[in-house]
Amino acid sequence: MTGNHKKNYEKDIVGDGISSVQKVLEPRPNTSNRFVKYILITISMIFLSVMLVLPLVVVVAYALRDGFIAYQAAVSDEYTVKALQLTLFATVSAVAVNTLFGIAASFLLSKYYFKGRQVMAALIDIPFSVSPVIAGLIFILTFGNMGWMGDFLKNHGIKIVFAVPGVILATIFVTFPFVFRELFPVMNAQGKDEEEAAALMGANGFTIFKEITFPHIKWALLYGFILCTARAMGEFGAVSAISGHLRGKTNTLPLHVEILYNEFNTTAAFAVSSILVVLAVLILIVKTIVERKKK
Repeated sequence: MTGNHKKNYEKDIVGDGISSVQKVLEPRPNTSNRFVKYILITISMIFLSVMLVLPLVVVVAYALRDGFIAYQAAVSDEYTVKALQLTLFATVSAVAVNTLFGIAASFLLSKYYFKGRQVMAALIDIPFSVSPVIAGLIFILTFGNMGWMGDFLKNHGIKIVFAVPGVILATIFVTFPFVFRELFPVMNAQGKDEEEAAALMGANGFTIFKEITFPHIKWALLYGFILCTARAMGEFGAVSAISGHLRGKTNTLPLHVEILYNEFNTTAAFAVSSILVVLAVLILIVKTIVERKKK
């Protein structure tokens, strides 16, 4: 096995957390079937065009259907601005919390061995298997006035359900595993020999993390950061259940789009949707830059 083939095989086993497409070895010219290759490329391009590109083009086209003045009025509307502010605030809060948790949990599960380690890893993946709407309802049953902690929160003047804290809590829940799932394979593959050697030489914990651990995980961390951001901005189900749809108070951009569409204000709905499209494209550009840097 050559050095390059061995390196790619190791990446397949460990998982580099960046782009699985990069791990596919380029076939030799005499072993490739051009007919099958072009058929697969055509099918893939048609599917991507119909399912991804066309909807984005339609959103932009409908947003500008009544002219730029109408578009500007929709995106600069008071409720749109407040929805954008809440979306960004909830996203920043969720990414900050999940980044700290992801680093801590990845370090714990990759560097230490204890009973219940696999159970903890499975619990972190729960948001992947639970419907966001169900998660929102669970938070209502837990933190609502009639919920398990309802009396305690009410007596202490703390409001979570139908308030901004509930929106942030729901956003944190649905984005919980993203940073962890990008960091854990990298830390697990790294092992702990280097950290132990540095500790024996007298380095403190912060120095070990900064000089040894962080250089290995920085690109995976940034990639998980990007995925968490993208998921947080587009969250609808859990936030819809726990927010109460209070216009100008607990509505994020996806919820505001739903309200506008239900009011048959389709131009404004598509105009606000275009903001999410622009943010998604920006995230995609950053993601592409990160993948190239990782090479």
